[in-house]
Amino acid sequence: MDVLEFAAQYAAGERNFAGINLAGANLGGMNLSGANLTQAVLASTKFDRANLAQVNLSGAYLYGATVQYARLTSANLVGADFTKANLSGANLVKANLTRARFSGAMLKGVNLRQANLSGVNFCGANLSGINLRSANLTEANLQWANLTGARLSGAILTNAKLDNVRLSQAYLNGVDLHGVDLDGVDLSDSKLSGTNLSGANLTVANLNDVCLRRANLAEANLHAASLNGAAIDYANLQSADLSQCDLLEAVLHHANLAQANLNGAKLYGANLSGANLTNASLWAAKLDRAILHHANLSGANLRGASLRQTDLHQISYSPQTQFPEINDLPPLGDRALRSA
Repeated sequence: MDVLEFAAQYAAGERNFAGINLAGANLGGMNLSGANLTQAVLASTKFDRANLAQVNLSGAYLYGATVQYARLTSANLVGADFTKANLSGANLVKANLTRARFSGAMLKGVNLRQANLSGVNFCGANLSGINLRSANLTEANLQWANLTGARLSGAILTNAKLDNVRLSQAYLNGVDLHGVDLDGVDLSDSKLSGTNLSGANLTVANLNDVCLRRANLAEANLHAASLNGAAIDYANLQSADLSQCDLLEAVLHHANLAQANLNGAKLYGANLSGANLTNASLWAAKLDRAILHHANLSGANLRGASLRQTDLHQISYSPQTQFPEINDLPPLGDRALRSA
């Protein structure tokens, strides 16, 4: 069937085109809402700016298709193959993309708010600027995907694969990422306020200038991660591993760092005012110029720590607190420290 015959049948009221072969056809700008294109062969087909609302493309083959700025709201794309396709600017709000394949596809600026993306394959896809708010990404494959500037607030990422994903400048406020493996992932300048990252693996991750305000990072592994300039105030980092971390000028105001491992961490100029460092290990940590006003260092281990130009007045400590050798310790003043 050629394009003219297809268009004529649709205009006459026909909606069932299951299994049709329109590979390479130009259907740009057409109104095909409600059409049944199940198992259709649509490789390299052009759908730019077409109206595909509520269309059924389940199992369809759209390798290399262009679907730029098309409307696919509430469409059925279950198991569809969009490998290498270009969907830039498309609207897929509330669409069902369960187990669909988008490997290597371009989805820049796509709106997938409240879409069902469970089991979807976005491996190596360009998802920069995408809207995934409140989307279901359970067991989705996002390995090597570019999610720079993506909006993921309220999204479900249970058991999603995030190896080597790029999430710089992404919005992940309030997302549940507990236990997720984000080893070496770029999250720089992203928004993670209130996010649950408890038990997550963030070793060697790039978290520079990230906002983790009130986030839950209890027992998270942040070994050798970079958090320079990060806003981590009021966050829960109890028992977290922050050894060898870069935390230059980071804001940890009122953060809970009880029993945290900060051995060898670089905290030059960091703001730890009001932080809870009870029983924390800061062996050989660099705390030069750090702000520790009203910080609780009860039972903390600061052996070998560097505290040049650090004001230790008004901190809380206990007899179990281990300070550096006396020659390396700044003046403690006239016992203005409050003994815990």
